Amino acid sequence: MNRHLLLLFALNGFVAVGLGAFGAHALEASVSPDRLATWQTAVHYQMFHSLGLLACAWLEAVLGTVTLLRWSARLFLAGLLLFCGSLYLLVLADAAWLGAVTPLGGVAWLAAWLLLAVVVRRLPLRR
Repeated sequence: MNRHLLLLFALNGFVAVGLGAFGAHALEASVSPDRLATWQTAVHYQMFHSLGLLACAWLEAVLGTVTLLRWSARLFLAGLLLFCGSLYLLVLADAAWLGAVTPLGGVAWLAAWLLLAVVVRRLPLRR
């Protein structure tokens, strides 16, 4: 398996849990309920989309190096940085303009999942 993708998957899971705990315990008293909900959205999306990295690593172990898988993994990472990162910064810096960056991460994730689906669709059928 691709060790780098597995490491990124594991680290993203670790960071998501840590930031979730930070939001629940440290931010709860200092930000509005709306901002706390934004934080939790970022945590949830980070955890769920980290699974995309795991899928890319697993498929690469099965198929070998596939260009579309590499692009899918890159787009998952871009989405994590743009979507989650912008939401975390929005809450911490109280910078509402960062909300304009968030959809770019969503688009990156849509493309990542689509590329992953293309790779899966091309897998040979087993009976």
